[in-house]
Amino acid sequence: MTNLLLFLSTVLIWGTTWIAISMQIGPVPVLVSVFYRFALAAVVLVGALALTGRLKVPTLRQQPFIIVQALSLFCCNFLCFYHAARYVPSGLISVIFSLATVYNAVNARIFFGDKIKARTIFAGLLGVTGLALLFGPDILIAVKPDSWKGIGLSALGTLFFSFGNMASRRNSAAGIAPVTANAWGMSYGSLALLALIGITGTQIVPPPDRSYVAALVYLSVIGSVVGFTTYLMLVSRVGSQRAAYATVLFPVVALTLSSFYEDYHFTPLAVLGLIFTLAGNGVMFARLPERKKTQEAAVA
Repeated sequence: MTNLLLFLSTVLIWGTTWIAISMQIGPVPVLVSVFYRFALAAVVLVGALALTGRLKVPTLRQQPFIIVQALSLFCCNFLCFYHAARYVPSGLISVIFSLATVYNAVNARIFFGDKIKARTIFAGLLGVTGLALLFGPDILIAVKPDSWKGIGLSALGTLFFSFGNMASRRNSAAGIAPVTANAWGMSYGSLALLALIGITGTQIVPPPDRSYVAALVYLSVIGSVVGFTTYLMLVSRVGSQRAAYATVLFPVVALTLSSFYEDYHFTPLAVLGLIFTLAGNGVMFARLPERKKTQEAAVA
């Protein structure tokens, strides 16, 4: 039951963050918006842990893996996805991001020696196919000659996300709680973003209005502090391959909300895509009957 709650929480939270992200598009540069998000998230999480006496400082030996998690999950991947949106529609980014299930399977094999399960690949392909059907018409209409830039950035962002999953898995195995790794990871990630702001000479524009601030608070507290904690707890409990299927389902949540608030209508092709994604979810999480072990006859 705990795993199910963590999975559903992650899907529902990340499926709604697109609303807040759309409210941040405007005069504030992308780099600054991402910095605001994780800086506030770091302050909230570190402050909460400190006030409750649960703030732990990782050892010097553990720091490099915290930094890998920080740069992968709270810096580089978001920059890739935000900039990819300049070249390709968000639907295509969602399709590419949903390949995180396959990325994680391959990386888990490389870094941890895990066996790549056929059901993982099959479920991932079902999910990708489903999202391609859901977003297909919009993708084909919006694709431009330089769309390869957006595709490449999306693929790179997904790779960073997967590396972050691997680092988080290693940190959990080393006894570092996901909430602790996130607290320091978001702190390091925001510092890296601040350094990039200085290096690139990006102007720091203050939040322009209340809607931006409201979106920022939601993205920082709910989308980052809660969302990443539930997701990385799921990674530590069920493995990176199964947890990553959340990346397939949260675009479905986003489209469902869009059907209520933005007059989106599910076409027959989109309904077929939804069926594919749900089928992939069934394949990924269905409990297969255990094979009966043959028992050796006992000699009386």
